[in-house]
Amino acid sequence: MQLVLASASPRRRSLLEAAGMRFVALSTEVDEHLEDFDDPLVAAAELALRKARAGLELWRREHPAGEAIVLGADTMVALGGPGRWTLLGKPVDAADAERMLASLSGTRHLVATAVALLRSSDGALRCGLERTFVSMREISALERADYVSSGEWQGKAGGYAIQESADRFVTRLEEGGLDNVVGLPVQLTLGLLEQLWKPSGGPSA
Repeated sequence: MQLVLASASPRRRSLLEAAGMRFVALSTEVDEHLEDFDDPLVAAAELALRKARAGLELWRREHPAGEAIVLGADTMVALGGPGRWTLLGKPVDAADAERMLASLSGTRHLVATAVALLRSSDGALRCGLERTFVSMREISALERADYVSSGEWQGKAGGYAIQESADRFVTRLEEGGLDNVVGLPVQLTLGLLEQLWKPSGGPSA
């Protein structure tokens, strides 16, 4: 049984490697438009499932007889609260990244990561969600401009990377851990993986 990460994210690869997991990574392309979704938990779950399904399709095409568990994950940043969420995905350009960082300055916002695991042999599915509330201090216009010029915002939900230099803006994390904000709640993922692995064996570590 092979673990397949349906993601090109170096952050998710690093988190799995740090947990001692052996896996292969497949880069997948999915539609990330979410016009019909306004709840960050539901939106993250939808995208994680899309990625897992795309990864499973690609795996089956390349390895028709190979057994695998395909992991899809998505992280969503949101401002507001139930019924009035503003979802922040990946910035489309530097101006969008600066706008997102300005909107997050001085806030307590939600970071939600959804995990979807699909087993190739029978299509069995396991899903999970973890959320973390992130408090940020006020970020000056000069600091925002400096951060955006670094390019760290590229490919990051909400336009910032807490595992890099954006940690200087963060004052507090509540509930889920740092790995969730980075992009993959490791203990949640391992628990879901355990449920899908064959009884005769466990995930390679």
